[in-house]
Amino acid sequence: MALNETQKTKAAALATEMKKLDAETYQEIRQSYYKIADELRPLVDALEKADADIGPNGPLLEEHYIFCEMLDRLNKSLLGAVV
Repeated sequence: MALNETQKTKAAALATEMKKLDAETYQEIRQSYYKIADELRPLVDALEKADADIGPNGPLLEEHYIFCEMLDRLNKSLLGAVV
């Protein structure tokens, strides 16, 4: 996804702040971000499939929606553009 000018400005400000961190903290943030980014989509997909297999409107559907919201928020984050 290409960043618009506002997002570019915010990403630049975030990058500036991230550069102020010590290397260990920066690396911890980076690794944690990518762990979440790598695993969140498969979790969303698995919950959706499990809900479909069990039946509509069950507790798995609610969990699926919660994790969909998390994925949406992750996609709105500019951290991935910086780390």
